[in-house]
Amino acid sequence: MSKRIWNFNAGPATLPLSALEKVKADLPDYNNTGMAVMELSHRSKAYDAIHQDALAMMRDLFGVPDNFKILFLQGGASQQFAMVPLNLLGSGKKADYIITGSWSKKALKEAKMQGSINVAGSSESTNFNRIPAQNELNLESDAVYCHITSNNTIAGTQFQTFPATGNVPLVADMSSDILSRKIDFSGFGLIYAGAQKNLGPSGLTVVIVREDLIASGREDIPIIFQYRTHAEKDSLYNTPPTYSIYIMKLVLDWVKEIGGLPGVEKRNQEKGDLLYGCIDEMGDFYKGAVEKESRSLMNVTFRLPSEELEAKFIADGLAAGFGGLKGHRSVGGVRVSMYNALEPQGIKELVSFMKDFAQKNG
Repeated sequence: MSKRIWNFNAGPATLPLSALEKVKADLPDYNNTGMAVMELSHRSKAYDAIHQDALAMMRDLFGVPDNFKILFLQGGASQQFAMVPLNLLGSGKKADYIITGSWSKKALKEAKMQGSINVAGSSESTNFNRIPAQNELNLESDAVYCHITSNNTIAGTQFQTFPATGNVPLVADMSSDILSRKIDFSGFGLIYAGAQKNLGPSGLTVVIVREDLIASGREDIPIIFQYRTHAEKDSLYNTPPTYSIYIMKLVLDWVKEIGGLPGVEKRNQEKGDLLYGCIDEMGDFYKGAVEKESRSLMNVTFRLPSEELEAKFIADGLAAGFGGLKGHRSVGGVRVSMYNALEPQGIKELVSFMKDFAQKNG
């Protein structure tokens, strides 16, 4: 096998090598079916076993309560920006939105088409370099939900604690940090995530939604966009993204093997301590782009003394085997995405490269 680089892309992102090797082994004959997984009928017993295992493992590993349904959908988080308000909003209803980056702004734009929206908090005035504090929020007690983006891939910020919203359920876009840490579901009504960062390949969207919200959802919207449609049919109303679900099941196997969420969380904290420790130690050369209290353990953003040095850092990094270091086009700089599957060794080697680069170019 040709040498694999350390993949710091923001998404689609790196996958566990053990999962990729299992994918390779299963081609072109999965489990003696004589077919590859992507050829299996979604109504077949062979595929149904994969589907049910993935559902059960997600519930077990993430600690999803019994009164939530887990849905395997398509369309990415961008489709959920629309599906959430389509189902939960409507005439006479309103929702809170906390704006912490580009993706929450896009979610807000979709929601405004379906009902009254209160921007309960925003960090846009400081270029999204932090998460608004609880005492800054202007929450509405009669909102039907409060929407957040739990981790912001572009800015590099993350909710370290979730907003206290009383009886108003939280709705969270967790596309970039789902399954990276244990959460308390008691405050949540709905969680959604595109799979291509922490769960598997692109093409699959996981939605975890409370049963009472499904039941009370609107029925005057297209059937395909109603959560009840997919909940009632166990995500088999139409052909699901079967191959992406199969690979996610392999990723969940890997999560279980490394100790479940406690093991994942420990790894992620170790990586964060290493990289942020280097940035803080070399603060005269590497400047963190966000406030320390809002730092993400998934996407680390920082700047160098000049854009020319940033371009050289990215180019030299790629030559050294570090891919995907360029910051998002809207903000520039450097971004290191270190999702669950990225091995701590990758960050150790990157930190060594960073120190060497600073010494040569500082």
